[in-house]
Amino acid sequence: MHAAVVTSFDAPPQYGEYPDPVAQGDEMVVDVLAAGLHQLVRARANGTHYSSTGTFPFVPGVDAVVRDQHGNLRYTVVDDGDLGTLAEQTVIDPRRSVLLPDDADPVRIAAAMNPAMSSWVALRRRIAFQKGRCVLVLGATGSAGSMAVQIAKRFGAAYVIAAGRDASRLAALHDLGADETVSFEELDRAAEVDVVIDYVWGEPSARAMTAMITARRDRSAPLDWIQIGSIAGQTIPIDSALLRASRLQICGSGIGSVPARDFLAELPELAVAVHSDAIAVRARPVPLAQVDETWNAQTDDRIVYVP
Repeated sequence: MHAAVVTSFDAPPQYGEYPDPVAQGDEMVVDVLAAGLHQLVRARANGTHYSSTGTFPFVPGVDAVVRDQHGNLRYTVVDDGDLGTLAEQTVIDPRRSVLLPDDADPVRIAAAMNPAMSSWVALRRRIAFQKGRCVLVLGATGSAGSMAVQIAKRFGAAYVIAAGRDASRLAALHDLGADETVSFEELDRAAEVDVVIDYVWGEPSARAMTAMITARRDRSAPLDWIQIGSIAGQTIPIDSALLRASRLQICGSGIGSVPARDFLAELPELAVAVHSDAIAVRARPVPLAQVDETWNAQTDDRIVYVP
């Protein structure tokens, strides 16, 4: 079969031949209809994600919309291994999938599920989120960040502040539910929020913590800071005084901190929300044969490879 094949962390995947998949036990071989190019997929393929194994060659891809041997449409996530989803076929464990309606758009589902899942699971499984809370999304102009704005509102947030660097993209977030938008230089205006969903990390988040806690009127009020992405840096300098002088509570949400069973439990409801257009998504279908030339493309849309 044809697939996107990674042979080195220093080069994009190349479209080429790869051995046909073989199912074992309760697994099944499925046809891949659409697979998203997510930040996690890129990070595993270039070796910067903590779950990268360094074993070559391998096929990247963490999820997909597939057609099973019975003709059913499924959204699936796959185990870590040599065969991901950027291929004509892959192997799945049916227990790690959810059936989709026959009229579901494979490209839309493949584009949205992974980025939407990051904030969805964080608010459902990592903190005791309650309706009426105020939320700040750091890095709201990206695909996952814009979905986080929508998901926070869906879960009952009373007020959502979106923070980012691109003014035009920030302005568009008002239509998706943001009550207020701020630049990274204005984060003292978000000092009274209850929850931060952080896709940025690094120096910008360090400055944000300092500005927000310094301006916070009631430092005894809990501030849940959920670290999800790290586009600005893997590490962060935290002044110890911030932790002593406030109820800042930092946690991460991702593979490892959330059990696989918790991710799987959230899939059906999230799939319904995406299918029903309750979560806006911008998707760009691209033939898998063009993987090497589009791998590092700069686009506002989520690239979805179609074998």
